[in-house]
Order: sequence, then structure tokens, then C-alpha cells
Amino acid sequence: MSVVKGRVGRTSPMGASLMTDGTGFRTWAPNATAVFVVAGAALEPTLAQEGWQPASDDAMEPLGDGTWGGLLLSIKEGDPYLFYVEGAGGSGWKRDPFARELSFAPAYPASWCLVRDPATYPWHDSAWQPPALRELIVYQLHVGTWWAQDEQGNDVRGMRSGTFLDVVAKLDYLIDLGINAIQLLPIQEFETGYSLGYNGTDPYSPEIPYCVSPDDLRWRLAEINAMLASSGQPALTETDLTPGINQLKCLIDLCHLKGLAVILDQVYNHAFGHDSRGTFDPRSLWFYDCQQGPDPNRSLYFTDQTWIGPIFAYWQDGVCQFLIDNARFYLVEYHVDGLRYDEVSAIVNHGGETFAQHLSETARATRRSAVQIAEYWNGDRPRAIEPPPGGLGFDAELADGLRDSVRALLKQASYGLSASLDLSAVAGALTATPVEAWRLNTCLENHDLTYAGHDGAARLPFLADSTDRRSWYARSRVRSAATLLLCAPGVPLLFMGQECLEDKNWSDDRSANGLIYWAGLTAADSSMRDFLRCSTELVHLRLALPALCSTSVRVSRANDFDRVLVMHRWIEGVGGDVIVVVSFDELPKRAYQIGLPMAGTWREVFNSDVYDGYPNPAPVGNGGSVEASGPPLDGFVASAWLAVPATGSLIFVRG
Repeated sequence: MSVVKGRVGRTSPMGASLMTDGTGFRTWAPNATAVFVVAGAALEPTLAQEGWQPASDDAMEPLGDGTWGGLLLSIKEGDPYLFYVEGAGGSGWKRDPFARELSFAPAYPASWCLVRDPATYPWHDSAWQPPALRELIVYQLHVGTWWAQDEQGNDVRGMRSGTFLDVVAKLDYLIDLGINAIQLLPIQEFETGYSLGYNGTDPYSPEIPYCVSPDDLRWRLAEINAMLASSGQPALTETDLTPGINQLKCLIDLCHLKGLAVILDQVYNHAFGHDSRGTFDPRSLWFYDCQQGPDPNRSLYFTDQTWIGPIFAYWQDGVCQFLIDNARFYLVEYHVDGLRYDEVSAIVNHGGETFAQHLSETARATRRSAVQIAEYWNGDRPRAIEPPPGGLGFDAELADGLRDSVRALLKQASYGLSASLDLSAVAGALTATPVEAWRLNTCLENHDLTYAGHDGAARLPFLADSTDRRSWYARSRVRSAATLLLCAPGVPLLFMGQECLEDKNWSDDRSANGLIYWAGLTAADSSMRDFLRCSTELVHLRLALPALCSTSVRVSRANDFDRVLVMHRWIEGVGGDVIVVVSFDELPKRAYQIGLPMAGTWREVFNSDVYDGYPNPAPVGNGGSVEASGPPLDGFVASAWLAVPATGSLIFVRG
């Protein structure tokens, strides 16, 4: 099949684009001496021919800007294709860096690219409006290990990877929990058998094992269409979901119909390869345009090798545009509501400051409502969210102050009643933040802190009581920690399993002992069920009490001797005052006096003691309310005497 010249130009889209009479192809290979494209029925037999050499009819034309273009007539949706690139340093088959989908292959580099029409998925989310940044409560999950089920609903994660449609099957669990956003660990194509997701090589193609085959769609489709029908939406067909990429779109679509925003974790600081050394396969980005030089593996896309892998070459305009286009791609074609950028510090530290600024500006211009969260650990922390030219222009950044101080507090408390606690560190993390507190993405667990392969990783129950992660001490201490997280300023993030007291470190290797123990929610031991009820109540309270999503916070008491912290939240100029009392004392307190912002009745809307052996028949509490009739205290005009449960937390609102 001959390549038609003159139909694809510098303004044509990169990658493969369907046209009225075929498919146009454009690729960036500035150092190549020739680029060819082979597609459709001709591809597979061509790959099988040893020593095959491209014919002149397969050649694309140089477009004068480092890109090459051409049209193949009659190539259509779903057809396979590959580029063949020749350069001074060699020649070989290459996957399209902009490929929307790869074919499934048991091992690299056997896969090839598929032509995909982005318009084949019929979206249902035209009325969707994502929550505001300060109202987000994020649930971070790993698609491959969070959940997988068979047609009978049985857990089969030990036998196969979880998929995008498995996440769909468990959406109601997240809705009941009350969170309003999910953050997927990176879902771009990676070459290893399993992965956290941070070793991607083909950033425009979702991980194909996260997609189910057409043969496995029928029973899933019935469940999906029931969800659509409940929202008054038309049904999908098997054809709609046969392209694997449409299954990710279906997940995002249904999330929107159920009130969930979707944030993708994007890795624009590095890439990695198919083995422990990060070796790239010969069809990958690494040696794309076959340059010649002193290094036989000289790369078009990458520069320095660091502890996290090869860093992208930010001095190359084409590389920067490739990554910026990728962000736009997910915002436009996949309707995602936000992007979490991995290790922006590494980007800046390797010459990518201007790239980071252009990235944030372009994403904002593409979809103003989309939240952009930066992982930025450099000493000039405020720069991440300050506007250019001085700042990087992101909306929020990851925070470690509350995370580290509360995790340390749990460890301190685990040593018992006589151990010294540092509540002042928690108070400082709540109030003395490097940026506006509501722009911090806070957490107590995440994929790094709980990963079985990382030094010092530990789930909260282990920190709270390493000798018995299901003890009353573990349960009660973690309930108090959860109260601090979900009542603090910022954008709270829960890591999968945290909401139900999962105590094992997780692993992306399904054969390891690192999967969430979902069966614990129906086991005789009610610990996980009770904790899930507690988490659910805290999540719902955060959204029901606007002050908990506000910018205002004051710690009126952080008493290490009493082991009590009191936090005041309110809306400036409005009120809506909320008082949060958190105790790490292993004994209950009776008639414990604290200051309150105003006299009168304060309703007790949350008591963590209720959720121990739910419903706890005799929780230590205040019968639903207290009267602030005492004298000024803690800088407030009034005070009240409380009953505070042992290692427990209380939340009060006015009136």
C-alpha cells in the first residue's frame, strides 16, 4: 500500500488521524534519514519476514520541521500500524509515541499500534460539573490490585489484574463512602508484568491488561447499562466498549454520572523500561530517530539518568510539546477532571522549569475547572502554586507536614500511656503551612508510604500498635488520626483500604500478600466494618459542614500532658463554627474544660467512641450536646465541660 504525499502537513495532528478516505500519519523524528509507515493487513506478515526492508512506496515525506507525514488510503478504525525509522545510528520498527492504543502482547516489543477514532465512545456526562478544589475528598487507587471480579462477583485479584471495568463494578462502594474524587495511580502503558505505574513508556495508550477482551464484555455490559438506566441515560453496546481505551472512558463517564471527579497521576519527569535496569525495548521512545553519536543509545526523548530513571530532555521543544499535548489529550479526549503531576521537583531540578509553567498554563487554558496538583518538595515550596513568571502555576501541591507529624504521633502513642507525645508538631502542621492551607493535598497514607517494597513503609494500624494491628489501641488511635485528617484544611486523600482499617502494606504484585482484605467487611470480626462506618461518617461530615472546607483554622489547645488537641474551624465573615477535640489519652476524661468561641448550646455531631463495636452500647460522650456556660478559656469567650472518650475524638457545632 503506497503512502500518499501532500495530504498531511505541519498543522496535521501528531500520530494517526482518521480522514475521509484513510488515515493520516505524522511523527517527530528530526534526526532520521527516512521514515516509513506500514499498516493494516500488510503489517503482520511484514513483521514476520526476516530481514524485511521498506519499499519507497512506504516512505513518509519530511515536512521541514522535524516531522514526517503521509496518508494511507483505506486504513480505518482498529487497524494496526508501526513506523520504520532509519537514521545514521541504525534502523528499526518503532511504535508511534502518540499511539492511542497498543495491541495486547504477552511481552514487549511484540505489540503494535492501533488506529483509534476518539469519537467512537458516546459520552453521557454533558451535565457534569466537578467539585471545587477545596471541596474535594480524594480516594487514591491502583487499578490492577484494588478490585477484580468474575461474573458471579467473586474476588479474583490473585488470578488476574484488575481492570477499568472492575473499578466500575465497585463504584457504589465509593459513593456510599462519600468521597467525591478518585485518583488513579498511573494507567499509561508499562512494559513490566506488574507496576505501580511509574515506569510508563507509551503515555498516550492506557495499560492494555487494564482492559477486558470483547469476549468478557457481555455480563459487564448488563451491569453498566443498569447504571446508565438509573441515571436516565441510553445504553452502551459491545461495539462501544470493544476498543480498550473506551473502557477507561466508560469508567470516567460513569464516575461523572455518579458525582465522582477523576484525577490522573501523570509522570512527566521520567520514563522507564521493561526490566529492573529500566532497559527500553527497541521499538520505544528511547532511540526513536536512530541518531548516531558516541553513545550508541543516544536518545531523542531523554537526557540524564537519575535514581528515578531517564529524565525527559526538556531542552527539546518537541519533547516538551509531546508532554504538554499528553496533558491536553487526557483533559479533552478522556474528560478527566484533574492531573496530579509526579515529582515536579525533579522536572525543575533538571532544567524543566519553563516546561512546567507552559504545562500548567496549557492545561488551565484547555479546561479551567481541572485541578492541577504538583508533587513539589524543593525548599521554595510556595513556587509550585504561585503564578508565572516567578511560580510554576499549579493549583495545589502535596503536603508532608500533617502526614509526618500525625504518623509520628501514632508511633509515639504506640509506646503506651507514659510515652511522650508531640502534639505541638501536629498543631504546627495544621497552622504554620508553607502555602495557603486549603491548597495542600494532605494524606496519612499513600502509595509510597504503604508500599511493601519501600523502606519504612507502614499502614496506620501498624504504626498505632505494631504488636496487634486489630487491637482497641490500634483502632482507637487510627480513628483519632482519621478525624485530624478529615477535619484539617486542604484536600484530603485516602489511600485504598485506609477507610476500612487495612493493616497490610500493599503490593502491585498480585501474587504477594498485599491485597486489600475485602472479606474482612463481612467477617465475624467487625473491626473493618466499624472503621468503615467511622470513615464514612467523617467524610460525609466534612462535606456537610462547610467550615471544614474553609481556609480558617486555629489550634486552641495542643496539650502534650493531657494528650488533647482542640481545633477550631470556621468561615471568615460567616461563622458556621466547628470545634474538633482529639484525645490520645488511653483513659477517658470527665468534666474536661475547653474554651469555645461563643456561649450557648453546642451539638455533638460526631463521637468516635460510637464506632467501637458499632453501635457501642455505652460510648463516653456528652448526650448529644454541651452548654458553653463557663468563663473565657483558650482565647475564647466561653467554655464548657466535656466527657472525652479514651483515645477518641469529638466534633461540635453551634446550636
